[in-house]
Amino acid sequence: MDIEQEQAHNLDIFGVIKESINVVVSWKTIFSQITLLHIFPLSIIFLSHIYISEWLFGEILYDEDLLLFTREGSPTYNDIVDLIHTEKMLFLIFTILYYIFVIIFSLISTSAVVYTIACIYTAKELTFRKLMRVVPRVWQRLMVTFMWSSFVVFAYNIASCFVLVFAINIGAITDGWGLMIFLITYLTGFAYIGIVWQLACVISVLEDISGIQAISKSKDLIQGKTMVAGTIYVLVNTSFAGIQLETVMLGPDPMQQWGNISAYAILCVALVVLILFGLVSQTIIYFVCKSYHHEVIDKPSLADHLEEFTGEYMPLLDRDVQLGKIPA
Repeated sequence: MDIEQEQAHNLDIFGVIKESINVVVSWKTIFSQITLLHIFPLSIIFLSHIYISEWLFGEILYDEDLLLFTREGSPTYNDIVDLIHTEKMLFLIFTILYYIFVIIFSLISTSAVVYTIACIYTAKELTFRKLMRVVPRVWQRLMVTFMWSSFVVFAYNIASCFVLVFAINIGAITDGWGLMIFLITYLTGFAYIGIVWQLACVISVLEDISGIQAISKSKDLIQGKTMVAGTIYVLVNTSFAGIQLETVMLGPDPMQQWGNISAYAILCVALVVLILFGLVSQTIIYFVCKSYHHEVIDKPSLADHLEEFTGEYMPLLDRDVQLGKIPA
């Protein structure tokens, strides 16, 4: 990294973007390998899910419409009913498999990128083969944090639904403006949870905590840099939504399939770049937040912590010195 941690607190939104680009460009070989093995498959999974889901859903709607014009109880009617049940089952199985693979590749990609940037920061030698040996161990820690974060999101959505129903029942929301205010408030809270979640993932790799402890540490660490982290978060997710929308607009029409190959290729490349940037930037934001709160990351201690994932290092009892604060 081109900037020392003591100076990282000065980075604004554009500084984080610039530093993220510099890191990837300076270490393009290792990031290219990570991209090809982890991020590219993740992008293919995202786009394929949109394409196949739209196609399956269209088939289900078509057959349900066809059912309306078929005599009930006839052999054709029963065949269509069986076909619809099969299509719905395929849709359910496909959706479950999609989320399983997305979770796996997302956590693996996060593990690889965060660990790589930490090695760059500590000037620790890293090869792609060594990275592949480390990722499964890092991935296990991230899974704990992911499960806790998912629970927080679930609880937030349930609570939001209760608040919405209660507000409607007491007459607090009576028109579109009230609903819009609620929606903005909900999205703001959801974005904040997303920011804390992302930083907690980085903490789970670089520090000796995970799960709810990492989430709590992330919530404290993000204070003072919420605007920077929030802007990057909104930028990445807005771009991601745009790619999703464009993919949906292309549609699964077989007659236009070959003509849309170039468009799908462009969207795939854009998504790969976006995911890589998002993962790198959230790690840079971690260093920015640590610097802002005057928390020194001792490079030798961090290097020892990273070495634990290789199984070749016996950790010292005082390795947590890296988490201490220094006077402002």
